[in-house]
Amino acid sequence: MSEVALELKRVTRTFNQGGREIAVLREAGMSLARGEIVALVGPSGAGKSTLLHIAGLLERPDSGDVVITGENCADMPESERTRLRREALGFVYQFHHLLPEFSALENVMLPQMIAGVNKSTARERAGELLEMVGLSDRATHRPGELSGGEQQRIAIARSVANAPSVLLADEPTGNLDPETAGAVFGQMLKLVRGVGLGALVATHNLELASKMDRILQLRDGHIEIV
Repeated sequence: MSEVALELKRVTRTFNQGGREIAVLREAGMSLARGEIVALVGPSGAGKSTLLHIAGLLERPDSGDVVITGENCADMPESERTRLRREALGFVYQFHHLLPEFSALENVMLPQMIAGVNKSTARERAGELLEMVGLSDRATHRPGELSGGEQQRIAIARSVANAPSVLLADEPTGNLDPETAGAVFGQMLKLVRGVGLGALVATHNLELASKMDRILQLRDGHIEIV
């Protein structure tokens, strides 16, 4: 049985808007195993980004548990949550957020060096990851010299540089044309399988969602299996 990388248990999150409370998540629950890639779908405003923020320890739920690699994070002090974000979680957003003054290789090296990895080890791993996403020949290029799809593939490689257990992706192909989106998704799928982490991907692209292992739909604050 695959190891559970992420589990949400009865997670509730309510916001106050215009003097009234809006329940975005209502005792929502899900689990994600290492080695699988799961789509999270739902209309705009359904709470997909809120759920990813809670799963990524960027936001606390009003109630419920967030369990990452067996550690319950809901009531952890912020210092421990920061440690887990650094060690166990990787993030990919709709925009790549690469640092323009650094090469592709250096962008993938940086999070490792911030985590204390020495330069030579970071360079070696960055090279391996760029090879996994098919961009070894672009290692010395800066983001401005790369296509949108290439930049996003580098962002995906960077997100797993510190060997996280969980990858959280929020519309990772949303800025790309359909053909490029398909290619980028293919590389992300290859990386998830190769590294053996669990990936939760929020997307409006139902064609890409259909290629993942499972589809979860966020509806009226609840998570349903499609």
